Amino acid sequence: MSLQKLGQIPLTLKKGSKEEARSQFGAICYRMRKGKPQVLLITSRGTGRWVIPKGWPIDGKTPAETAAIEAWEEAGVQGRLHPLCLGIFSYAKMMDRQQQLPCVVAVYALLVKRVARSFPERGQRKHKWVSLKRAAQMVDEPELRQLLERFNPRGLPF
Repeated sequence: MSLQKLGQIPLTLKKGSKEEARSQFGAICYRMRKGKPQVLLITSRGTGRWVIPKGWPIDGKTPAETAAIEAWEEAGVQGRLHPLCLGIFSYAKMMDRQQQLPCVVAVYALLVKRVARSFPERGQRKHKWVSLKRAAQMVDEPELRQLLERFNPRGLPF
């Protein structure tokens, strides 16, 4: 089923103020081990906190496609993307030492099928496969913590 049939259309971007809340798209990248899901967390480049791959909208791509691209660029993973949004979380992105940009992240599930040895941001971040419970403990954002605690890949209609 195409993303457009599910209501997703490619975005056309417009310029916005740097003080306005901004949208990002991210992926909960997971795999199954011994019947239980594991989630891939990565560190942010600036603060080193544990996060999911996420990034700015990409002109001409759907939100879900953007999430998959970010998963590849930041974590080197590819797989089967679930096209429906799992939920959203908000955070303040540090632009420099004095400026924070409010961001809202729409999150999609990505069942990891391939982990690459070489990818665009290799060497810029740490990554770690952990249980859902451990992932929820490691992230700072309360809404992302709730998404991880409630994430049930068995409930996704692939």
